[in-house]
Amino acid sequence: MLRAVVFDVDFTLARPGPDLGPDGYRTLGLRYGLDLDPARFETARATAFAEVERHPELDHDEEIWVLFTERIIIGMGGSGDTYTAAVEMERRWGHSHHFELYDDALPALAELKRLGLRVGLLSNSARSLPEFVVHHGIDADAVLTSFAHGKTKPHASIFQAMLDLLEIEAAEAAMVGDTIEDDVKGALAVGMQAILLDRDGRHPEVEGTLSSLAELPARLGFAAERE
Repeated sequence: MLRAVVFDVDFTLARPGPDLGPDGYRTLGLRYGLDLDPARFETARATAFAEVERHPELDHDEEIWVLFTERIIIGMGGSGDTYTAAVEMERRWGHSHHFELYDDALPALAELKRLGLRVGLLSNSARSLPEFVVHHGIDADAVLTSFAHGKTKPHASIFQAMLDLLEIEAAEAAMVGDTIEDDVKGALAVGMQAILLDRDGRHPEVEGTLSSLAELPARLGFAAERE
């Protein structure tokens, strides 16, 4: 009965490019007189995630992500005009050319389209997804961001808005993403199927995860059906 697959974007279909990584922070920091240590990036980012607080009503709030980015900068050793640097770094996340698609993304999407499924992109982002799909050559039937909708995943309304765009019922859709809370639990709560993409094996406790999007058609049951 599956008619559509909805994808998270960041760390599911695409990853940040060099300008959004450790060396990008280092270079940007120097422009603001900040001596940032790239070796501390991963630890600083993990700590920032642990400390960041969602908007209590799950409203899209760009200031939250600026403060999150500032925590990373401070965690990398930044001291001084960390906020202004964070604002500029956060703006980079709005530009499609700062992202690279995973190698398995376009082939997986093409296979789903070949199978007659609709494809949706759903992101907690302020980025222009219409521009993003054009820039990266993605064939999508519907795109939606929390910036455009007003609420972030896992709020039920953003999932329902995507289903409305695809003109399908929740039971006819599957959600694929890299986060348990936003993507998996959010989708399950509205009646969609949900699949966790765990590229780095961080969640061995979760059953039925994917390590690559190449595994998705079979996970949805289509490989067996063709056989």
